[in-house]
Amino acid sequence: MSISASGPAPVESGASPAGHTQTASVTDRLVEANQRYAAAFHDPGMDAKPVLKVAVVACMDARIDLHKALGLELGDCHTIRNAGGVVTDDTIRSLTISQRALGTRSVVLIHHTGCGLQSITEDFRNELERTVGQRPTWAVEAFADVDQDVRQSMARVRTSPFLAHTDDVRGFVFDVHSGLLREITTQ
Repeated sequence: MSISASGPAPVESGASPAGHTQTASVTDRLVEANQRYAAAFHDPGMDAKPVLKVAVVACMDARIDLHKALGLELGDCHTIRNAGGVVTDDTIRSLTISQRALGTRSVVLIHHTGCGLQSITEDFRNELERTVGQRPTWAVEAFADVDQDVRQSMARVRTSPFLAHTDDVRGFVFDVHSGLLREITTQ
């Protein structure tokens, strides 16, 4: 896997006040979309505590619309996303805050088919070190077997001394082609 800093080319946005054509970055487009959103926004008067008292840990893969896939509405859950949806120290940090400060009691873990972490190895860190001159302090958390990695993530949650609620922890694999969840049980 090659490491590259290049991104998508800018897109045309329209004319500037002076009549010059300007390009808009993706971030500019997002900020413009936010302005349209804010113009129609009405404060729902919610609190930060999720209504369903659940935290969902999932992969950051752009193909997964978690709220739609799980039938969730704004305010229903805490969503924690990272590469692979693996349970890392930072995931435990977020889950601990979610449970101890904001009242969640259930944890749902979602990995998925065709995950990018199945196609790279921990050697990614070595390549980063060669490229940038510094070795990352974090693990890539690459895996070959998605079911086994879900089991590992469930075990990490269930054995964390920081989490107050570890009795309702369930893990799934989301199929990116069918949209269905397949539950993973411990062996």
